[in-house]
Amino acid sequence: MMQLVLKFAACTRAAGLRVSTSEVLDCLDQMQYANPTDEEEFKILLRSNFVKSRREQAKFDHLYHLFFHEMQTDLDVKSESMAQHLEEILDFLQENMGQDQESQAIMDLMAGNPMGYLELLQQMQTDEDSGPRIKGSNLGQLAKRLQIMLGFNDVRELIAQFLESRTPSPGVTETIDYQIRQQLREYFDERLATAQEMLTKEPRPDNASMKKSTSPEKHLAQLGDKPFVSLSRKEVEEMREIIDHLVAKLKDTIGRRYARKTSGVLDIKKTIRAASKYQGVPVELIFKSKPPRKGKVVTLCDVSGSVWAAARFMLNLLYSVSERFTGVRSFVFVNSLTEVSDIFEKHEINQAIEEVLRSDRIPFEARTDYGATFRHFKREYMDILNKKTTLIIIGDGRSNYSNPEADILDQMRDKCRRVIWLNPEHEVFWYSGDSEMRTYERYCHEFRQVQNLNQLMEFIKDLVL
Repeated sequence: MMQLVLKFAACTRAAGLRVSTSEVLDCLDQMQYANPTDEEEFKILLRSNFVKSRREQAKFDHLYHLFFHEMQTDLDVKSESMAQHLEEILDFLQENMGQDQESQAIMDLMAGNPMGYLELLQQMQTDEDSGPRIKGSNLGQLAKRLQIMLGFNDVRELIAQFLESRTPSPGVTETIDYQIRQQLREYFDERLATAQEMLTKEPRPDNASMKKSTSPEKHLAQLGDKPFVSLSRKEVEEMREIIDHLVAKLKDTIGRRYARKTSGVLDIKKTIRAASKYQGVPVELIFKSKPPRKGKVVTLCDVSGSVWAAARFMLNLLYSVSERFTGVRSFVFVNSLTEVSDIFEKHEINQAIEEVLRSDRIPFEARTDYGATFRHFKREYMDILNKKTTLIIIGDGRSNYSNPEADILDQMRDKCRRVIWLNPEHEVFWYSGDSEMRTYERYCHEFRQVQNLNQLMEFIKDLVL
């Protein structure tokens, strides 16, 4: 057992694992506390001493299987006759194979000693060849791999030649039975297949602890086109992070747009006036700057059913860029209006949305009625609209066949700068059933389908830029 462990340690070193003498001694010392006939226990003992990190575990498992399962001749040879013929084939290969390093390594591997072949692969992996090679290229490695694969072909041809010469036929004195020939052929085919797999499929280090971060752009590509109503709870949380990133990016864009004071059209009057400080020399150039036009936003959000899924994200975005407006007033409704502006002013955005959902002021159990909502708005809030106001209505326009009160919407339009209707329902359903979209669209400046974050962000950019 000691010799077996020492040989395995030598193979692991040849393959590039760092195994010190003290670790081998520790392994041999611990062998008295383990049962060598229990393979799992034996493997764990070797792994605990020879593997330094989880990244080396895959390579160790590969070497263990190679050494203890695929390269043990005494386990594969099933008869004394086969063992004798195996020695004859190995002697035949030794006589006819070349004397270069690659050929000798393949010969040792066929004989059950993988150390030379592992050293060859490790040397090739670290590119320690002494021959000339082009700087910055891997042609040296490719040439060596090709040379080894040609060596495999030579071994196959020599084995086939040897077995053919031992096939019973007139004039042949030394023969091998058909069954033994098949076993020998399978034996060497398995060895060559193992060698080729080692050459072409080098085990990669395990990196299970790596944390792979996905950029907000990739998250947006994955979730941006997904309808709001289809988002899971986890995806909603991810969407909030994406919105924070997009809002920050949008604010930077707004800031750059209105911070350009050293470009644009030269303001002649102000430049001449400033030149008086320098005896009429225009040292300081002053450009015309267009101040950002700030308007007021009033939102009416339907909170019934699937509409609220879009409305919550809309409110999130609006309040994230609220400094771009002189004021944002928000109302939610089912069949009557409830102002929630104070909730968004007192709480953080996401917390405010949860407060709205838990509010006992909103009759969530009522049937949606857009007409009653417009009557309520006309009665109590019509005076908040003016020509600087953008009125945004978020809803599917389904009013349960009640009076749509389109005349009131027309009056609201007359008092506003513009009326925008955002519908989270697919456009093919807008004019079906109890939908009043065909009626309401005549009184709006703009209609938009907003089913996902990409469509919502496109609207917000048009609104604030």
